[in-house]
Amino acid sequence: MKSVRKIYDLLLMASMAHARWDYEASMNILRSRKRLAILGLLALPAVLLSVVFAAGDGDLPSILGGKHAYSPAYYTPSIFLVSILIGVCAGLITGCIGAGGGFIITPALMSAGIKGILAVGTDLFHIFAKAIMGTAVHKKLGNVSVPLAVWFLVGSGIGVTGGGVINRAIYEKNPVMSDTFISVVYVVLLGFLGIYALSDFLRLRKSGADVGAHHGESPHGKEAATGKVGLPARLQGANLPPMIRFDEDLVPGGKKIPAVFVVIAGALVGFVAAIMGVGGGFLTFPIFVYILGVSSFTTVGTDILQIIFTAGYASISQYAIYGYIFYTLAMGMLLGSLLGIQLGALTTKVVKGIYIRGFYAVAILAGFINRLFALPGKLADMKIITLSPSTAKFIAVIGNWAFFIVVSIFAFWIISKFFANLKTLRGEA
Repeated sequence: MKSVRKIYDLLLMASMAHARWDYEASMNILRSRKRLAILGLLALPAVLLSVVFAAGDGDLPSILGGKHAYSPAYYTPSIFLVSILIGVCAGLITGCIGAGGGFIITPALMSAGIKGILAVGTDLFHIFAKAIMGTAVHKKLGNVSVPLAVWFLVGSGIGVTGGGVINRAIYEKNPVMSDTFISVVYVVLLGFLGIYALSDFLRLRKSGADVGAHHGESPHGKEAATGKVGLPARLQGANLPPMIRFDEDLVPGGKKIPAVFVVIAGALVGFVAAIMGVGGGFLTFPIFVYILGVSSFTTVGTDILQIIFTAGYASISQYAIYGYIFYTLAMGMLLGSLLGIQLGALTTKVVKGIYIRGFYAVAILAGFINRLFALPGKLADMKIITLSPSTAKFIAVIGNWAFFIVVSIFAFWIISKFFANLKTLRGEA
């Protein structure tokens, strides 16, 4: 039970670390007129395309991803608007909770009628675009351990390639199997996170304790980061050349670790990113700090480079060149998330953390139910189970409605809290 709990804590810290990067990148874009102007120019074709198809029949030529095209999905102006709303909701969850917003994007896109592999590729491209536009790399380069980053990116490239090949191979064999595979991955992850998050909320509510919206560092985090205890000590103590030296500015003589462990860590991060579309930053921070024993100071800079490389390489080499990215949807999500993440972050100042914890658990479980209820229809299409099309559709519709109702209520609650406390927030500003 304790080991399962540790896995949950690790995944939650991973989600929080990615959320912190997401917030920082979003704020860097919003605070720069130049970056906002560039974003406007990039988003303009997406807006114009929506207007054009709203005036026409809403169908794309097959070469661009028409309704009957082999790879991309059917496109309508309503899907573009839904992508903006999905970005807003994901941003609200990320900004308000400090974790979990990225988990709902792929399930939400799939619920809106986007093929699973296209949802994964588009989400990766959206992360890559935000990383390129919003990451102030020059401020963090002093933190980067070049040998650590190079070996990690070698592993990341291997993992991304493997994940992309698997996703494409499954889709080419059977598009329904591809959606089923991606749905199962999210069912397992969101079910695990949601159940533990809900149990955390109920425990805290029963005890009457109030906490911040964001979890703090693990009580063993500082010890693990020194590399002197537990798994980090064993890994750094192994004598497997070539060895990587890092953290020279923090520890006399620096720390050393076999390159093979860093490559394996990179491969794991890259593989998960390519399979799920959540971006490499999701796992890098906890793996670096709590498994490899790298300091938080060095991890921050290395993670920024890793996100740019992993999301960029995955989205372009594994998805874009094969037609599995919808540019207009990525721009819609980026626009929406910039607004949502700012409102969500401001709302945390006027809402008790215990309530935010509760909404986090419910939002994650809604995503779990959404993908779980989509599975019967997929399994029936693959002839694994016997189920009438009407019954399968009914079950899937229930999952879709449950998901969007819960997320909409959460979004409405945050926005209403924001406007109700506008004077207070202005005073703090």
